Amino acid sequence: MSSDPVISNPSLYRVIMENERVRVLEYRDQPGDKSTPHHHPDSVMVSLSSFRRRLSTGEHQVDVEVPAGGVRWLPTQDHSGENIGDTETHTIFVELKGPSAGPPAPGAAVPLGPVGDHPGS
Repeated sequence: MSSDPVISNPSLYRVIMENERVRVLEYRDQPGDKSTPHHHPDSVMVSLSSFRRRLSTGEHQVDVEVPAGGVRWLPTQDHSGENIGDTETHTIFVELKGPSAGPPAPGAAVPLGPVGDHPGS
């Protein structure tokens, strides 16, 4: 199975723009929807709706609540997700192409970084 979310979860992700430097994805789901495991390179996520999700990597899980209008840095990661709220999830991911920037700088906020590596989780 592909780790590309557009291939592994085609009803949830779609490419809205791509060039040699970035790929821009739109993600939409409804309460109760789940994604299969997939990979994201270093990305910027723009949340267009408020939502609650459970993110899972292996045995680790974390529940997150994201407000509409938030912009977050996401380091490269593999995960699956589930909409555990009562609202639609609607986000835009700007995936960076090229080598990973590595771990976040000390003290940098990473509210939706790799599962199990969240402040307060």
